[in-house]
Amino acid sequence: MALAPMSGVTDEAFRLMFLKYGQPDVFWTEFVSAEGLFSRGRKFCLKILEHSPKEKPIVAQLFGATFADFERSAKLMAELGFDGIDINMGCPDINIEKKGGGAALIKNFQLAKEIIRATKKGAGKLPVSVKTRIGYNKIQVKEWIGVILEEEPAVITVHFRTRDELYFSKAHWELAREIVELRNKISPKTLLLGNGDVKSLEEAKKLAEEKGLDGIMVGRAVVGDPWFFGGKVPSVTEKLKAIVEHAKIFDKCHKEERKEKNYHKKFASIKKHFHAYAKDFRGAKELRDELMKVKNTAETKAVIEKFLK
Repeated sequence: MALAPMSGVTDEAFRLMFLKYGQPDVFWTEFVSAEGLFSRGRKFCLKILEHSPKEKPIVAQLFGATFADFERSAKLMAELGFDGIDINMGCPDINIEKKGGGAALIKNFQLAKEIIRATKKGAGKLPVSVKTRIGYNKIQVKEWIGVILEEEPAVITVHFRTRDELYFSKAHWELAREIVELRNKISPKTLLLGNGDVKSLEEAKKLAEEKGLDGIMVGRAVVGDPWFFGGKVPSVTEKLKAIVEHAKIFDKCHKEERKEKNYHKKFASIKKHFHAYAKDFRGAKELRDELMKVKNTAETKAVIEKFLK
């Protein structure tokens, strides 16, 4: 069971919540630009990659379109203590695609292969994996997934939608068996993880078993639910106390930025998590409205304590 990389969501503070309440078998970072790691944006990229020694195993995800950038970034990931390197070949973000990265690689088989090879070269002993989709504007299991398998990555995570389907249509889990058979034929040692619309740990385990997959990667369902991989259903009180705890951890992860006058702007980025925690109970909407006004952890704690009383 793997925690999916979600930009702006699966930061260090978010992942640390899972260490306490229900750890996945593998952590993934948010994705970072392979090019950005060696540009003026280096400091920002390295901040995204910060992680606790307790987050093990943890995989760093890279995106980009230049194989030379992937080779040197892979070397850096090894130096930073990661347990694996993942290449994003599925993100539908227009800005990333414009530069040839993410899902755009589904349209450029040769470049995709060169990037995998370059990443392996830079990674040394670290396993290299790929996260992708079942096609670009149509299903391309044999053509596209087959191309990746030819490079024998350690793992392929398949989001069972095409790029054009984004995140909205029903995930095509019926294709899982076909991909497993393709894997068995081309690269038997490659592990396969399925991704898309999984809503519970029970469902994840059932899908893995029924489809013959090696594991499941879960994304949106874990937001606001650090208990997901532990299989626990938290009480409302536990959810609300977790909001305060999450805020405190966020502060610790940004202790240098807390010294800045505009830290409240940075703190605002955590509110999407507050929104996810505060759902499905009486008074939740009113509580969310109050939480959207807070500027720091102290104010967050005050709002939660008042609600609990």
